[in-house]
Amino acid sequence: MNQPTTTESERPVSGAPVPGQAWLMLALATIGFAVNFWAWALLSPLGPRFKDFLDLSSFQQSLLVAVPVVVGSLGRIPVGALTDRFGGRVMFPIVSAATIVPVLYLGLAGHSSLAALLVGGFFLGIGGTAFAVGVPFVNAWFPPARRGMAIGVFGAGMGGTAISALTTVKLVDAHSMSTPFLITAAVLAVYAVAAALLLRDAPGRTVPTEPLGRRLAATARLGITWQASALYAVAFGGYVAFSVYLPTYLKTGYGLTQADAANRMAGFVLLAVAMRPVGGWLSDRIGPVRVLAASLTVVAAGAVVQSFTPSLAPVGTIAFLAMAGALGAGSGATFALVALLTPANKVGSVTGVVGAAGGLGGFVPPLVMGSLYGAYGSYAVGLVLLAVVAAAALGYTLTGVRAAVQGGDRAPRAGLGRHHGAHTTV
Repeated sequence: MNQPTTTESERPVSGAPVPGQAWLMLALATIGFAVNFWAWALLSPLGPRFKDFLDLSSFQQSLLVAVPVVVGSLGRIPVGALTDRFGGRVMFPIVSAATIVPVLYLGLAGHSSLAALLVGGFFLGIGGTAFAVGVPFVNAWFPPARRGMAIGVFGAGMGGTAISALTTVKLVDAHSMSTPFLITAAVLAVYAVAAALLLRDAPGRTVPTEPLGRRLAATARLGITWQASALYAVAFGGYVAFSVYLPTYLKTGYGLTQADAANRMAGFVLLAVAMRPVGGWLSDRIGPVRVLAASLTVVAAGAVVQSFTPSLAPVGTIAFLAMAGALGAGSGATFALVALLTPANKVGSVTGVVGAAGGLGGFVPPLVMGSLYGAYGSYAVGLVLLAVVAAAALGYTLTGVRAAVQGGDRAPRAGLGRHHGAHTTV
């Protein structure tokens, strides 16, 4: 049905009741996301160790931890489209089971050379595609007014990287190189079975009938696809970049031990994870544009401060934690924007493209940081570049993205919303 256009801040904060089964599905999806991200991040905490053991250059070490990121990111595009077609009930068990193979390979045989690690890291990227399964799955279970919060809660599953940061090095030191990989493979197997038995797609889920290529082409024509991609490349890309490169940065720039650097990275990750649902919740109430603007402002300021390499206690720690919270909230707000503006039967496809942009946004900075440090012996230029990119994203948020939202460019959803061409809200 048609309703008058409203501004972003006037959107309702309450909607249809959420069924109890929706909360169970959200919990299961979040656990699956966390488990797959745990696997996806296994190489990052071990990067300094592989550098020493295999005598890697800074660029080679950066490449090692970045390969799973780029593969997991690009893989989200087809996986998101397949989730639109087959649903999360089918895709979650498949992705989780497929990730077991590279995890076992890396733990048992694939850590003796750079080439073997790159091959294993390439296929480890499968775990990163779980994000493109969970967003459309969760989105279908919740009413529009609650989707920002729900997808934000699901996004907290990116805390799986913190599990890896807190446990991987300790398990290797206490046991063997294969131990964390074997444990992660076992957890993935348990989850794959549980997902196959317990997950259910939402009743009335919109199933596209067009061929995959046509759906991806239609996705590319949506303005929200590229708006959200640009913002997510900065927000989530920044989070990914820090989560994979922060141990190296702290060890090289501040002389911390590998274990101390991994623990501090885990603190960064946990704060970002905690703030992601907060960003989604705030977006449901005050609108994603305001949340994104505040988040990007904090990131730009934090990056400028850190470019001077201040003492970790307290200035450097405050700068990093501020950026962690802002990147988490900004990531949650970006997908609140996706839920607001994307047609119901294209959420998976849009999520795939946006998720790919976020992952690719995290692929480039570690390579840049490693190269710049190798050339200049300093990370300052890389952090200044982050500040410039965040400032540019802030300007875009306050202009193009705000115009799209306030102009009534909202997507029709099943049973709600508007006819094409009419300016209405859901």
